[in-house]
Amino acid sequence: MDNLIAKMAAATQTTPEVARQASATVLDFLQREAPEPMTRVLEKAPALKAVIASGPQSGGEGMGGGLKGLMGVGAGAMGGGGVMALGGQLMGLGLDMGQIQSLGKAMFDYLREHVGDELVGEISAEIPGLSQFI
Repeated sequence: MDNLIAKMAAATQTTPEVARQASATVLDFLQREAPEPMTRVLEKAPALKAVIASGPQSGGEGMGGGLKGLMGVGAGAMGGGGVMALGGQLMGLGLDMGQIQSLGKAMFDYLREHVGDELVGEISAEIPGLSQFI
């Protein structure tokens, strides 16, 4: 986990704490929006589970982790807003658009390195608009 956070902090030129929060937010989003490929990602890179667990896990809908878990993936249909909502959450952490793009590129470089291009492609294919950030 520390290796990922250090890479994200360097990519975004932020503190490790902001990088951890941003990474957890992105990974939680990916898990909600592309659950099947992300299940395989987390099997291949289990350290990412700790990053996700370190975040607020609001699911973008203001729900706690327990309620989100009960509602499942369908909770994203209740106004999650996709990539744009994710951008809003990241801006709420103090990141600007350049930092968000740097975070996306660094996150997906990390994922490619640890789980391969095929899974990264599957994630990107499931989430409209994501490709512009990776």
